[in-house]
Amino acid sequence: MRQQIRIVLVETSHPGNIGAAARAMKNMGLEEMVLVSPAEHPSAEATSRASGAADLLERARVVDCIAAAVGDCRLVLATSARPRSANWRVFDPGEAARRLTEACAEGPVAVLFGNERNGLSNEQLGHCHALLNIPSNPDYESLNLAQAVQLVTWEIRRQQGVEPRRLAAEAPPATAAQLAHLSQHFRDTLPRLGFEEPRNLQNLVQRIDRLLARAHPDEKEVQILRGILTAIDQRTGGTGT
Repeated sequence: MRQQIRIVLVETSHPGNIGAAARAMKNMGLEEMVLVSPAEHPSAEATSRASGAADLLERARVVDCIAAAVGDCRLVLATSARPRSANWRVFDPGEAARRLTEACAEGPVAVLFGNERNGLSNEQLGHCHALLNIPSNPDYESLNLAQAVQLVTWEIRRQQGVEPRRLAAEAPPATAAQLAHLSQHFRDTLPRLGFEEPRNLQNLVQRIDRLLARAHPDEKEVQILRGILTAIDQRTGGTGT
């Protein structure tokens, strides 16, 4: 479905921003870029800034008007930092991504990003169904074009349920029995370090137990902790647990 989501850059002034936007898109698995009357394209600077997404730039479609870019789209959202007429529906990136994801099941959808200096004009907004606003510091609302593309495309990827990649665990989580043995090892070793008063020792071990429960250590981490305690035992005349 991500191939149905189109990123449209309108009258982009700086070719480097086109390249950086292409990189942002490829990072998030989007492939269709349309350029409406860019100041310069193709460009060596754009290719350099694309950093591995040059193939996306090469496939980018260049048109001379917004109608040609979005005429077949079921939903068109326009990014805007400025307040507009109260008649406009305004979505934040999360809601916008949800609506785009739902609509793209029926056909192409698009997000428009305006010129770096002036954004999208009221006339250009006439091609859109609603606005997309990225909440930012009201004292400094200016986002770089590629940053805006990155934020929006990340939300789209997240909305489509793409899970973060995780490395395989080095060891399985420690069992309850292994954690209990570790807790007892602390109880046996800490008095030899000066924690001898029974009530204080009890409170300390309980806190250590809660810390370990939050940390959810794996078997190897428990073995490391027990190895440290064993080394302490050997140096303080204990026998270990």
